[in-house]
Amino acid sequence: MSTPPLYGNLVPLDREAHKHLRLKTELPTVDRVAGLNSLFLAVVEFAEACKEFPIVFVRVGEAPTDGSKQAVAPLAVMGLRAGSNLFVKDGKWTGNYVPAYLRRYPFAMARLDQDTDTVAVCYDSEWPGFSVTEGQALFGADGEPTEFLSNARTFLENFEQESERTRHACQALQELDLLQDMRFEATLGNGEKLDVDGFLAVDEKKLAELPDAKIVELHRNGLLALLEMHRISMGNMNRLAVQQANQA
Repeated sequence: MSTPPLYGNLVPLDREAHKHLRLKTELPTVDRVAGLNSLFLAVVEFAEACKEFPIVFVRVGEAPTDGSKQAVAPLAVMGLRAGSNLFVKDGKWTGNYVPAYLRRYPFAMARLDQDTDTVAVCYDSEWPGFSVTEGQALFGADGEPTEFLSNARTFLENFEQESERTRHACQALQELDLLQDMRFEATLGNGEKLDVDGFLAVDEKKLAELPDAKIVELHRNGLLALLEMHRISMGNMNRLAVQQANQA
């Protein structure tokens, strides 16, 4: 079982082994992302996220050997330097929108074996909010999940469904060859130059050259709207550069 970014040690929840486990929900989780300059974003989040963050695409997984295009995934960019999150200040989240990737923490759905489709609700055993004496109980005296854990599981299941929908949307963009390598450059007030690369953005020329029938298809399946929100979001790169300069 692989450990995704943000998490320390994912452990599958077990009603026997963890029957006394509790979660102190008042403990803020925002510090977990203080050193992350980007987070995965599902396409259902684009409408809210594009108002604050640049939304870019990055290559993920292994590069295929059969000539097909490498998979990509969307990210919300929160800082222009590695290890810098401009939306975390003094242990508090300063943005209006919080990506679902963070909201699901310290839980996650994880595949127990890479060769099977068996998934389980897991928790980050390194998160200090877990206790056997304080907080919200995860299991009742009868060994069944509490309402709190059931609600968490529902959120995780919805997150996984939207992640799969995002994967299909990105696959369609790749098949149409609508993404290209991009670079963002800025000069801060003190003369320091910022150079951000390693991400993909929509290829405006290829999008404009698509046949009308394909444009109609993209409109009807929602991809055209997603691309427009992505394009709008890229204006936030300059806003991040201003924030970066103010922090310098």
